[in-house]
Amino acid sequence: MSRRQGSGIRDPGSGVGDQEPGVRDRGNPGALLRLESCTRAFGGLVAMKDVDLEVHPGELVGLIGPNGAGKTTVFNVITGIYEPTAGKVLFDGKDISGRKPHQVARAGISRTFQNIRLFRALSVMDNVRIALHLRHRHSFPAALFRTPGVANEDRAQTEEAHRLLEALDLGHLSGEAAGSLPYGEQRRLEIARALATHPQLLLLDEPAAGMNDQETDRLMEIIREIRRVFGVTILLIEHDMGLVMGICERIYVLDYGEVIAAGLPEEIRADPKVIEAYLGVENDEL
Repeated sequence: MSRRQGSGIRDPGSGVGDQEPGVRDRGNPGALLRLESCTRAFGGLVAMKDVDLEVHPGELVGLIGPNGAGKTTVFNVITGIYEPTAGKVLFDGKDISGRKPHQVARAGISRTFQNIRLFRALSVMDNVRIALHLRHRHSFPAALFRTPGVANEDRAQTEEAHRLLEALDLGHLSGEAAGSLPYGEQRRLEIARALATHPQLLLLDEPAAGMNDQETDRLMEIIREIRRVFGVTILLIEHDMGLVMGICERIYVLDYGEVIAAGLPEEIRADPKVIEAYLGVENDEL
């Protein structure tokens, strides 16, 4: 079996992705995502403090840190669940600080969650089709009366959902209830649903949580192939150091809500502050 087959990703054909990482933005040397001195406080608790972070088009960047370090808060600030108390979130050169989650999604940012949030009673196909409705262009009256334009758009969305499921090797499960899938396939379905919104930036929150070593190794290949096939930029949170060091080109480290280190994997692996504050092991174990 080829490496490509082993990854569980297939080229989706026309209409979905099909480009090398960063191809949309090769003319733009700046950051796709930039956090400028972002702070988020909950009363007297400061969950993130003066966070500066950049992700450039086509990159695969990791965000690591101990439990409670503020990693998911960073994702929640980026995606509009929380508004920053101070600082800015810039995406594609525009200030998106304080926008609502649906507005952030329309701007081109999609995410998965540490705890899988599928519509468990709905089919695999319907889970992806629901995400495709973010791009729905027709009015409520047109949908109510099922105009020809709505019918054509629904057919196109069904075809795209099929392509996405085939790309994630889930096409044969399209009629199954999402909640009946094995854990690893539910993770892939959540990623397919995130890709259905046509993101430029994909945020993955602990995608390997709960996976065994074999599933994690497969996930590493899937993430690489997602970037290659769909041309998306990826920022991921992960506790599995083997995965982070194996696929990320740059890494940020949070501790108590502050960035304590940023750099290449080999630099992070050797950074004494990281070893002491987060990894807690000798660097020859990393």
